[in-house]
Amino acid sequence: MRELMLRTILAGIKARTARLVLSSVAIALGVAFVTGTLVLGDAMSAGMREEFAKSARNVDFAVTMSGDAKGIGAEELAKIRRTPGVAGADPRGFVPVPLITSAGKAKPALAVPLGSTEKLREYDLSTGRYPASDNEVAVDVRTASTAKLTVGGPVTLLGKDEQKREFTLVGTYQQGVGEMSMSGADHLVLTPAAFQSFDPERLAYQAVGVAADGYTQQQVTDAVAKALEGTGLRVQTGEELTADTLRSISSQAAEFTAFLLAFAVIALVVAAMVIYNTFTILVAQRTRELALMRCVGASRKQVFRSVLAEAVVMGFAASVIGLFGGLGVSALLQQLIGGFVTGGASPSVQLPLTGTTVLAAFGVGVLVTVLAAVLPARRATRVPPVAALRSQPDSSEEVSRTGRLRVLLAVLLGVGGAGVIVLGLGLEEQAAMMVTGAGTMIVLAAVLVLGPLLVGPVNRALGVVPRALFGVPAKLASANAGRNPKRTAATTAALMIGVTIVAMVTVVANSAKETANAQIDERMPADYTVTSSVPSRLLPAELATQLAASPAVERVAPTAEVVGEGAYFVAVAQDSLGNLFRPKVESGSLADLKAGTIAVRSDYAKAEGLTVGSTKAVKTENGSGDLKVVAIVTGQRLGDGVVTLETAKALNPELAGYDSIMVKLKPGVADSRAAVEQVTDTSPLAVLDSAAETKEQLNKQLDQVLAFVWAMIGLAVVIALFGIANTLTLSVLERTRESALLRALGLTRGQLRLMLVVESVLMAVMGAAIGLVLGVGFGWVITTAVSTDAVAVVLTVPFGQIAAMLGAAVVAAVLAAALPARRAARTSVVAGMAEA
Repeated sequence: MRELMLRTILAGIKARTARLVLSSVAIALGVAFVTGTLVLGDAMSAGMREEFAKSARNVDFAVTMSGDAKGIGAEELAKIRRTPGVAGADPRGFVPVPLITSAGKAKPALAVPLGSTEKLREYDLSTGRYPASDNEVAVDVRTASTAKLTVGGPVTLLGKDEQKREFTLVGTYQQGVGEMSMSGADHLVLTPAAFQSFDPERLAYQAVGVAADGYTQQQVTDAVAKALEGTGLRVQTGEELTADTLRSISSQAAEFTAFLLAFAVIALVVAAMVIYNTFTILVAQRTRELALMRCVGASRKQVFRSVLAEAVVMGFAASVIGLFGGLGVSALLQQLIGGFVTGGASPSVQLPLTGTTVLAAFGVGVLVTVLAAVLPARRATRVPPVAALRSQPDSSEEVSRTGRLRVLLAVLLGVGGAGVIVLGLGLEEQAAMMVTGAGTMIVLAAVLVLGPLLVGPVNRALGVVPRALFGVPAKLASANAGRNPKRTAATTAALMIGVTIVAMVTVVANSAKETANAQIDERMPADYTVTSSVPSRLLPAELATQLAASPAVERVAPTAEVVGEGAYFVAVAQDSLGNLFRPKVESGSLADLKAGTIAVRSDYAKAEGLTVGSTKAVKTENGSGDLKVVAIVTGQRLGDGVVTLETAKALNPELAGYDSIMVKLKPGVADSRAAVEQVTDTSPLAVLDSAAETKEQLNKQLDQVLAFVWAMIGLAVVIALFGIANTLTLSVLERTRESALLRALGLTRGQLRLMLVVESVLMAVMGAAIGLVLGVGFGWVITTAVSTDAVAVVLTVPFGQIAAMLGAAVVAAVLAAALPARRAARTSVVAGMAEA
């Protein structure tokens, strides 16, 4: 009997090859996403390890800051170099040296000193040579590309005194991965003397060295540690330094991989639902076949194993396809984000295929497929032999019998999800978003459980328009969609999950965008705001005076920052309060904000127990004072509180510049931007922004994030659409005699195709509509959760994008129905009526 069952299984797989291949596409796509993500993570880790080798190569010992040490100075470096066994040692540090662009404006850049020990340099020469004199410089290849610098050309850097200093570019190099390369700034190498001239008091954050011949790493490390006793510096062997940094790099790669795997899990869940639905249909179609197997002696276990055997074959085949497809996915992702990973202008693609990745691909593909087939396989064992002599019972009866259990489970999930959401609404910031997000997913599960009971009413509501427009074919399509609620619910659920998440993210992103735009309008009542292109450099104080003297300018409002112990405060000109600077006042009055007083932000006031009339002690590096609280305020860009510029200078007498300058123009000024630029062009640090420009930049960033999420979730939606196409294909095979009978009764080929297209559209719109309703609702929940007293996120529903989603679902549904409809229409009436 076992041999007979084996032959039967193989024959069944061969007979249903086309159906199984079509069904395996969903799993193949899911496995491709998982494999691609794992390969990407391995490629990132391998690439970063390869680049980091430049920082750790040849290093026998490293001295780093720890404890109370503020850095490594010339004295400590001299001790290291005098230590017996040290063949060479170099400091590693950096100093901000803004780079002047061709437009005459400064951009952030970091300079490092050229190492005297060549084998300890953490960069590789690409073109030209390293600087040999104090007026020469080398830059990394990314900086040369983005700043459009050429070897032999000039490079202008901005000194600490805001004076431009000219250098000649003599070479380019490839930067390794480390603190410098991860900063995002441009990088360059200067001679030690030129480096020191930019900031004579700058201390190195690390020193690295090599051992002399005859000394081991450990011996020279112990000798250096003894020489530096009492300095608070930490000494490591080169191996220990490498291990620590590689551990950090692996952690960063793992975090990004985990982020992408979250989307892969969604795709796999959707794929599992498609496979579950496929096997459910296949088992239903094979009721008579399975019953005959039972009649000839097959046991329940043998029937169960036969169905799972098909699942294993399908999962294995899908895993093979998905494994190789994942390599393509990884290559595509590396091209998209490779510039950020490698720091180079032309990212290389690496496809490391590890045993873990291969095992994961086959484990996920086969396991998900088998688990999805377990319930249909168990259902197959319940087919009695007598079923071979009668037709299958109506599926609506099964739904009716299990309705109470479904409702009870759905209620439990719904109540539990609502409870989690309420709990999340009482939390703050990221915790609130995470908890409420989990609650929305539980509610989504409740809707999925309730799906078969929702199909009927939703199908009837959505079918009104098609029935009115297309007549009999649409009526038949609506009846077919509602004939088997469980099947339709399972088919639409996959699409519903994808659309729900896409809609939720879209609503949240658009709400954040509109709220941010409103905040910009509120906090930027000025026509223009002048800021520093280099965050570490302040705008010169005379720039505010020059702007105020311009005939086109009505008022200027400079702002500065006061950093105290555990807090920082924004300093503004007293005459700008209420016009160019206008936070919301909860209590007290900004009219009382004068020298020696402070207006504190509401959440900071709560944390510190401050009220109007209280006294707040503020201590900075250069001064201190007791400030009287005169107001409690809320709003953006307030720091922990607001003081006047007079108070700021009392707390920090060395304050010699501003963080920003708000500019209000006189009414009717022609070519206002040119009038302001005439003043700001004199300062290489000054960058001019308007509210419109700030909004455009912010909106562009949010749109990029949204597009990335759409692309990640898009795979789940594609899998769901494959599920609809698969369901229709199997349904066409299942209803061959029915379609032939309809043709015999007068339904034309075109009307039969129309019936299947409308049925596909109804299922797609059903899943998309429910998903959009849930997505908008979940978006409202999350925006409410992340709203604070300072920033209330206003719910914004992007109706245009939602309409586009529905339109895309309809178009995709029409395409999904194309092949099944064509197959059904091509089957002859006689052949169809002859089907068993």
